[in-house]
Amino acid sequence: MLKRFSPATEQLASVKYTEADFHVLVPGSHVKCAISGKMIPLDELKYWSWQRQEAYVDADASLAAEQLNQQT
Repeated sequence: MLKRFSPATEQLASVKYTEADFHVLVPGSHVKCAISGKMIPLDELKYWSWQRQEAYVDADASLAAEQLNQQT
């Protein structure tokens, strides 16, 4: 499990998403949800799209992203 960072040292991570996992390219404490903009601690990241290379805070945000993608 990743060590939690204090708010003063939090940094956005750069992540490469694959179908079953993700790889941290640039270390950080969190990523940003592509739909809500909320910060997601890396140790709590469960939802992402490897095709769009986006992270989502929860299943609802993931579904919203999929629906937006289907409209375009």
